[in-house]
Amino acid sequence: MSIFDVFDRISQNSPAPGGKIEYVIAGLGNPGMEYDGSRHNAGFFTIDMLAEQLGTSISRLRFKGKTAEVTIEGKRCLLLKPTTYMNNSGESIVQALEFYKVDAQKLIVIYDDISLDPGKLRIRRKGSHGGHNGMRSIVELTGREDFPRIKMGVGKKPHPDYDLAKWVLGKFSKEDAALLKEAAENACECVKLMVQGKTDEAMNKYNS
Repeated sequence: MSIFDVFDRISQNSPAPGGKIEYVIAGLGNPGMEYDGSRHNAGFFTIDMLAEQLGTSISRLRFKGKTAEVTIEGKRCLLLKPTTYMNNSGESIVQALEFYKVDAQKLIVIYDDISLDPGKLRIRRKGSHGGHNGMRSIVELTGREDFPRIKMGVGKKPHPDYDLAKWVLGKFSKEDAALLKEAAENACECVKLMVQGKTDEAMNKYNS
């Protein structure tokens, strides 16, 4: 790789001072140290990893969330972690979409899915909330289902009678945490494809 390639990569994938926000990329989770490392915070974990790759941190408080403005593959994007708690995630996301006048089809939501094994991903262009409370809030408050999403596998409950809240708020095992890290890395690559309009490529490459 030449020095010119290095500078080109830096310019495309690092925070830039200006330009209209084209995409809102939201990772879902619950704020607070007690929820760090929980299954329900897979979206937060992934968005933090993406920010780290881009050489920034999600720290600016706006839109009932923590944010960072970045450039990904030449596209201006807002990284967003709602701090409303999971059940009210849509409040934060709607504020950001309305402020930047971004259509919901350019919203990418990253969140946990108990129907997928740890380490697995599923990218979808649209769909229902599927019983996920964070997604339910987004669908209800935007009035839209036609926005892309990246589902992060966190594994199903140990048995049908196991309390769902206890499961999703529980911590990953060491083995599953390693699988989540690998999935988060892949999800970051998905985002980079999706903002280029290459959602089909992301689906073909990473869907489980």
